[in-house]
Amino acid sequence: MNSISKFFKVDFLQGPIIRSLIIFAIPLFISSIFQQMYNMVDTMIVGNYLGDQALAAMGACASISDLMVGFCLGVGNGMAVVAARSFGAGNEKLLKKSVAMTICLGAMVTIVISICGSLILRPLLELLNTPAEIIDQSYRYISTIVACTLVMLAYNLSAGMLRAIGNSLMPLIFLIISSLINVVLDIVFISEFHMGVQGAAVATVISQGISAVLCILYIWKKAPMLVPKREHFAYDKGLCQELLGQGISMGLMGSIVSCGTVILQSGINGFGTLIIAGHTAARKLHSVCMMFIATMSMACSTFVSQNKGAGNRDRILRAMNYMYVYDVVAASIITVLLHFLARPMVHLLTGSTETVVLDNASMYLYVAGPFYAVLGVLLQTRSALQGIGEKLLPIISSVIEMVGKVLFTIVFIPKFQYTAVIFCEPIIWCAMAAQLLFCYYRNPFVRGVGLKKSEEK
Repeated sequence: MNSISKFFKVDFLQGPIIRSLIIFAIPLFISSIFQQMYNMVDTMIVGNYLGDQALAAMGACASISDLMVGFCLGVGNGMAVVAARSFGAGNEKLLKKSVAMTICLGAMVTIVISICGSLILRPLLELLNTPAEIIDQSYRYISTIVACTLVMLAYNLSAGMLRAIGNSLMPLIFLIISSLINVVLDIVFISEFHMGVQGAAVATVISQGISAVLCILYIWKKAPMLVPKREHFAYDKGLCQELLGQGISMGLMGSIVSCGTVILQSGINGFGTLIIAGHTAARKLHSVCMMFIATMSMACSTFVSQNKGAGNRDRILRAMNYMYVYDVVAASIITVLLHFLARPMVHLLTGSTETVVLDNASMYLYVAGPFYAVLGVLLQTRSALQGIGEKLLPIISSVIEMVGKVLFTIVFIPKFQYTAVIFCEPIIWCAMAAQLLFCYYRNPFVRGVGLKKSEEK
């Protein structure tokens, strides 16, 4: 186990760039697979045991669930960016203070989310035109998830801190354990206890809670540099502002995107149960395809943050070039695989034989495939800007996405029906990528403007 751990313990500050990125990204990729298992297993068991209507109930609130998960993941990753810079600069005291402030701020964020969620969930589902026959099931599912926001945030913060110091392996191991537990609990709660879609939510919460506990225990025993002492909890206004600014910035970025998706979902919900079920399956498979791109984006965030802290500008520029090439290659492979596997995978995932479900979900994936190259450039560039320390510019890209989805929902979906849904995100990705690339190449750090010699290494 020690030899495996040493292999995956990378040094982003020196040595081969692409090798370090790939080694760091491998556990992230496998973690993403098991993270998706929470959703995929829920979908498969609900679809096969409970039918299309129950699957639609999950799908109708999926955008709200994504909003919550996106915010928690963004906050965790954003605060980890600050920790990674401290680690890159070799400042262990600042690293411990960052962890201490992260714990306090994370607890505050959790309380706010839980209270707000409990007040607005039912009205929000009604606002989204959720069909009357599934709204009760949707509410039971999403209210269970939101009530346990602490679990999600605890894991994302803990895993983010481990990744900030270059350890992407241990969060993976804990996630694998909890994912296997989730499979067992899903089957038990749904098929044996007959808890319906709420059983899938309860299984997910319990499983994620286990991964969070394991992560925290490992940090306590094996990563002392991440364990703050009492003096590190002393209020530091500047550090709190930086952590809150970076965390809320990335959390808002995910939330703004999800708000657009929530609005888009309102247009999709009007198409009826079968279209909702097909779209739900397509989005699950889309999430799997995104893992090839998103994991390199997570590696990019840690790499850029550490090297920004160390002042290694040249390593950042070279790493970005490698990652852009990776995006094109990965998208090409995904496109070919989807051509052959999209329809069979939709059938396997949903258990449905309805032509409407299979045709629409498959077409969604066929169109998205080639655009994953654009999505990759978008995600890597946004991660690089965040790692450098930009807070506002990445949010602007998310606003572009939200506005685009609102526009499609109001103007194009009523006219072109589900075809507009299929082309919505690929078109928006192109606009976002253009904005982010412009901002990246205009960034003073990237251009080398006003830097000290130590920052041009």
